[in-house]
Amino acid sequence: MRLVVILLVLPFVVGSQDCDHRDFNNGATVCVCTADYCDTIDPVEKQPEGSYVLYTSNKRGHRLTKTTGNFGKASGKALTINRLKTYQEIIGFGGAFTDAVGVNLMGLNEKAREHLLRSYFSEDGIEYNMVRVPIGGTDFSTYGYSYLDQDPTFSAENYTLSKEDFELKLPLIKAAERMSNKKLDFLASAWISPKEWKTNNDYAGSGFLKQEYYQAWVDYCLRFLDLYKEQGVEFWGITTGNELSLVLAPFNRIPTVGFTPKNHTKWVRDNLGPTIKNSSYADLKVIALDDQRFLLPILEKQLEDQEFKKYLDGVGIHWYWDMIVPIKWVANFHEKHPDLFLLGTEACRGTFIFEDAVKLGSWDRAEDYATDIIDDLENWLGGWMDWNVALDLTGGPTYINNNVDSPIIVNATNGEFFKQPMFYIMGHFSKFLPKQSIRFDIDKHENLKVIAFQRPDNGTTIVVLNKSNNYVEAFRIYDEDRGEILMDISPRSISTILYW
Repeated sequence: MRLVVILLVLPFVVGSQDCDHRDFNNGATVCVCTADYCDTIDPVEKQPEGSYVLYTSNKRGHRLTKTTGNFGKASGKALTINRLKTYQEIIGFGGAFTDAVGVNLMGLNEKAREHLLRSYFSEDGIEYNMVRVPIGGTDFSTYGYSYLDQDPTFSAENYTLSKEDFELKLPLIKAAERMSNKKLDFLASAWISPKEWKTNNDYAGSGFLKQEYYQAWVDYCLRFLDLYKEQGVEFWGITTGNELSLVLAPFNRIPTVGFTPKNHTKWVRDNLGPTIKNSSYADLKVIALDDQRFLLPILEKQLEDQEFKKYLDGVGIHWYWDMIVPIKWVANFHEKHPDLFLLGTEACRGTFIFEDAVKLGSWDRAEDYATDIIDDLENWLGGWMDWNVALDLTGGPTYINNNVDSPIIVNATNGEFFKQPMFYIMGHFSKFLPKQSIRFDIDKHENLKVIAFQRPDNGTTIVVLNKSNNYVEAFRIYDEDRGEILMDISPRSISTILYW
């Protein structure tokens, strides 16, 4: 049954292809897509002056349901926006194309695969503008590998890409580029170096990169950029390595290239930074950390070395242990280092041993996404990237059984895929906050999370999250240039308001 958004200004519902709901008894529904059918979202279009568009998703079944309404005169207490007080620019939103993603997408027929990619990248999808691409293998590969494993004659300067790049990554990246109406920003991150370059001769565990391979490791990463450039894919940024802190967890099998903080500072300062800045990739964004929020104090200590800092453009933050440190840590870091942008570079649910890896239709997980994204955006992050853009029903494949959840789950056996509530949560931000949108001030609400932005096309985007089980009646937002928006907010919902 199609649900209707209740608005006091009597808007009318418009729409494109609706969600084909399926309930797995996990609190909400997924939207089912096949080769023959997939729900879509209308492209963003500038609205006439005096009107706005509202997109709503909620636990009851709305999935970016579109309604329109008109501004009215100020009639009561309202949240007021202040465009004169501005904060950070938006960098973007997106996810990662791992080997596992490729396995799942290539398991679908061509039309279903096209629907999945369009759902993420096209104007009738949620319009991701960022893609994280691993340099070689990750834990979400079907086996562990580096590019130097293929042939003993290979070196950091002459290796070739793997079959995974040619069969599972590059075809999807190019398809996504064709579907997008905007330039995609690609971010490279490395998980795995050759085993022989590490002190423990293993992809994972408590092994550090040997100092005699510091420059070879940089050359290895730049060789990857060269080979992808030959295939027509150029990168916007590179991180200094995925989750280097995993070296402190000897029994964790997620691959990593370990450094002590002191040696990581030295490697960036003496090897990575100078090599990049003296290469054809001088404009490449270099992003430090690519790890958990609780490690920011260690990075702050590293940043005391100005030669290290001068090669950095930004800081990548993962969300997995956000519950143990307050978001204030991020705002404090920004105050000390306002010249470095902040970006969420990885997140997913289903990571803890006490929870299901995949939970089809979970609204709780969707709210976790929405809460974290808003908290991060309110504390100077310029965007938020999910982890794998699509996994299978088990949350894989992963060669170390590190199964987790994803916004899209593929059931290749039946030729279908499921758009989770998390997918639509991502869309409430990615579709309506294009790159270079600027956050501005808006009053706080006692029961709702509300955040506002000025788009580069002079449009205004406001996102409202209601995590309670209650309606919020007669919710008001006042814009002195437009008037008042008056609406009811449904329980357990997220709403995006857009106007010009």
